[in-house]
Amino acid sequence: MKHLVGKVITEKVPFMGEEVEVKKLSVGQVIKVQELTKEFNKKKGNDDASVKLLREVIKLAVVGAQDLTDEDFNTFPLEELNQVSEAILSLSGVNKTGKNEGN
Repeated sequence: MKHLVGKVITEKVPFMGEEVEVKKLSVGQVIKVQELTKEFNKKKGNDDASVKLLREVIKLAVVGAQDLTDEDFNTFPLEELNQVSEAILSLSGVNKTGKNEGN
């Protein structure tokens, strides 16, 4: 099993009529998403916090997204960002509340 440490698994998911490559989140990345989700829940009702959470999840998992600026993200439809974020979390075994499925 040691030889698999750091291995990245990807899957293509639809985004804006095309496909993007999404990495399954590691345990460490899932923990980071859970922490971001807790911050978001404290600021509920704040649209900026919601968009920040989306940006961070997408930057963690979508190949090539880590270099996108906030302005770049602002050009995408919110519904499309939500869909790709949900696909990332589902692929990584995390439900919408940021908790591991099975907990």
